[in-house]
Amino acid sequence: MKRLFGNTGGLKSDQLRRLENLYRRRVPVEFLISQELARDVSRLSYEIRRQIGLMIDRRGRILYVIAGDRGGIVIPDLSDYRSMPGRLKGLRCIHTHIGNEALSGDDLSDLAMLRLDMMAVITVDSEGLPHQIHAGHILPRNSGDTPYRILEPLNSGQLDIGCLELIQALETELAQSGAYLTPSSVEPGGAERALLVSVTTASKRVAEESMAELHELSVSSGITVAGTLLQQRKEADSRFLMGIGKLRDMTVLALQTGASLIIFDQELNPSQIRSITDQTDLKIIDRTQLILDIFAQRAQTREGKLQVELAQLKYLLPRLVTKNTAMSRLTGGIGGRGPGETKLEINRRRVRERITRLGEALESVRKQRKQRRSYRERKDLPVISIIGYTNAGKSTLLNTLTKSSVLAESRMFATLDPSSRRLKFPRDIEVIITDTVGFIKNLPKDLMVAFRATLEELESADLLLHVIDISNPRFEDQIESVERILGDLEIQNIPVIRVLNKQDQVENETVENLVRILGGIAVSAHTESTLIPLIEKMQSMISRS
Repeated sequence: MKRLFGNTGGLKSDQLRRLENLYRRRVPVEFLISQELARDVSRLSYEIRRQIGLMIDRRGRILYVIAGDRGGIVIPDLSDYRSMPGRLKGLRCIHTHIGNEALSGDDLSDLAMLRLDMMAVITVDSEGLPHQIHAGHILPRNSGDTPYRILEPLNSGQLDIGCLELIQALETELAQSGAYLTPSSVEPGGAERALLVSVTTASKRVAEESMAELHELSVSSGITVAGTLLQQRKEADSRFLMGIGKLRDMTVLALQTGASLIIFDQELNPSQIRSITDQTDLKIIDRTQLILDIFAQRAQTREGKLQVELAQLKYLLPRLVTKNTAMSRLTGGIGGRGPGETKLEINRRRVRERITRLGEALESVRKQRKQRRSYRERKDLPVISIIGYTNAGKSTLLNTLTKSSVLAESRMFATLDPSSRRLKFPRDIEVIITDTVGFIKNLPKDLMVAFRATLEELESADLLLHVIDISNPRFEDQIESVERILGDLEIQNIPVIRVLNKQDQVENETVENLVRILGGIAVSAHTESTLIPLIEKMQSMISRS
């Protein structure tokens, strides 16, 4: 006999047996529930003075029998009963209400967050008989002001609603509205579809700019952005970050857009991840995990891979207390490459041991870098380091200056591992010029610590080239972010040349104003002829140092 779920304490053996026998019942596929089953469940619910819930699949089989209390039922964990992205769960919930209450807010929340086929309530009258059946389902996007459709109340003789046909038609509508991908129209490369979510106390402009950057990060990670959701609040909810109503809207929107992944623009603490994943079976990650995932994709050298793994494990460690379903999302797929391959059964002690070993390995790398710096100093070779916001054009500038072929792509964090090349100025002055990992606003602290060995290269630089993408509407904020990181690294006293890149994408008058205001040199990093004033300025400053 299958197990009963929920509040079964205090029930008589005969009542438990009758509940267990419900598993033997079948519902015709065209019926929401059979008249006989509705009557029997109502009588038993009235007798035990508790709500009874049934989870029924599309073949009419009862897969879960749930005993609640007078006020409600608790639907068990359905994570093993997984549905495809954009599709409904394949289960409908039908439960009793002792009294005349129709579908409640909690019922609609469960309908949305669990992506159920339908949610229905049988109201039980004063004689223990079914009075009316109230049912509802999710609607496709753009179907009106509400994401739900509540059917007209049914009596026990109106339960043949063509249930299976109705659910299949609903999924067809979802497909036609672009909610999910059919096998013949999958995303290129099997890209995961994500809904981007921001819950912020900042101004709308600041929040939208941050979301635009999150969009760029997502695309850079190979994710297809299915939609966005922004909520402004006076203060964040300590449990869910957002309100429970907005959490429900988020889950419905994910279903309507075919998203299987939710990416929060804010960093989620362990308890928030646990609370949110308790409410929905969607994968949940935050901005920090997304950045870590991009770094895991980009790292090529042993040093880079060590740094990324260290940062990921430091992020993961406090989150090992969360429940299995949450951890399975943290350690698999997007947001969990690299150390995510280690299985869920990793315990905190083993993670700490691995963090210690990685720290020792990176300390060895740090010593090797220090030796290389000492060698360069003995050779009296000046060092010029290229810094700047991610995707500002640093690698392109290095390639054009040195006629080399470092990977340069128009995407965030295309370069992760630092590259060094020799550059000879016209006056026979030779220097080492180094490309560094791009900076970003709110760079995760664990990444800053992990990449300390790389960033320490900047300490020995004689000159910094701060590359600024002046075609980016957020370039002023990006300048501020870079300079804040330089301050954190305590290297703000090293001479800096501001390189105003991508001048070919900006009006000439605007370029002239920015040169005057920012005190920089305008270039197009991919066009060698535009770099002559920059080379002259670099040579002049190196000669004076």
